[in-house]
Amino acid sequence: MTIPLAQWQAVRAAFAATGERFAAAVENAPDPHAKAVGKWSVAETAAHVGWIALVYTVMAGGDGGPLPLPELEAPMASANIETVSAMNEIAMTAYPERDPRRLAERLRADVAEVLRVTRDFDPDKPVWWLGGSRVPVAGLLAHLINELEIHGWDIARASGAPWRIDPANEASFLELFFVGMVRNDIGSLLDYAKPSPRRIAVEFRSAYTTPVVMVLQNGGLRAEEPDGTADVRLTFDPAVLVPMMFGRISPLRAVGTGKVRVGGRRPWRLPEFLRTVHMP
Repeated sequence: MTIPLAQWQAVRAAFAATGERFAAAVENAPDPHAKAVGKWSVAETAAHVGWIALVYTVMAGGDGGPLPLPELEAPMASANIETVSAMNEIAMTAYPERDPRRLAERLRADVAEVLRVTRDFDPDKPVWWLGGSRVPVAGLLAHLINELEIHGWDIARASGAPWRIDPANEASFLELFFVGMVRNDIGSLLDYAKPSPRRIAVEFRSAYTTPVVMVLQNGGLRAEEPDGTADVRLTFDPAVLVPMMFGRISPLRAVGTGKVRVGGRRPWRLPEFLRTVHMP
């Protein structure tokens, strides 16, 4: 897949705009100690996004240079989906900033640095990610946009403020990061799962994305073109499906809105697929 220049420019614009929205939400949160998600406060949630933005200033270069948080070198290199939570704990200690204004300032600076580093890059340029996986550099930006969207929603909810998740941003996460990684290299991310020879094919179809079939088999994941033979067909609004994948919307609620629809010849195979191919 070749990423068009217009799509790359749109992702870069969204990266800047969503970063600014998030920084403003952090600065304006009335109580930085209010619980935002799980055990994390507003400030801790902002710090989680902050350390990701910081390490992406180096990872976006794609040259494997030393990370600004050296404590993360080993856990990021050996990561799989099930070890991400432990990695996050290490990162939260390594990135101790909790002052909302400083967090917002640092985020703005790191977003600007990622954009500077990648200004002249081919959007398809592969860069390393967790567990030896590889993603197109446009997908790296799309991943951080999703972090900003999901955790911006967490912070806004804790603050009693509105936050609209942009379906185009979540479409970029699915198409450029998720599918982009599968087309490049998923590394060790699925190494925790017990391989099964059974082929499970799920077609992802949305008004915002190019249709694609993701095939899980023998512990691997690959992308194929739709040919009408997928076991499961997911028709979705990205602004509902992606928050569902990250546990912000229950599957029942997502289906109940009509914005996630499940069909196909063997829809009962979707839970098995999602038990392996899930978000941390």
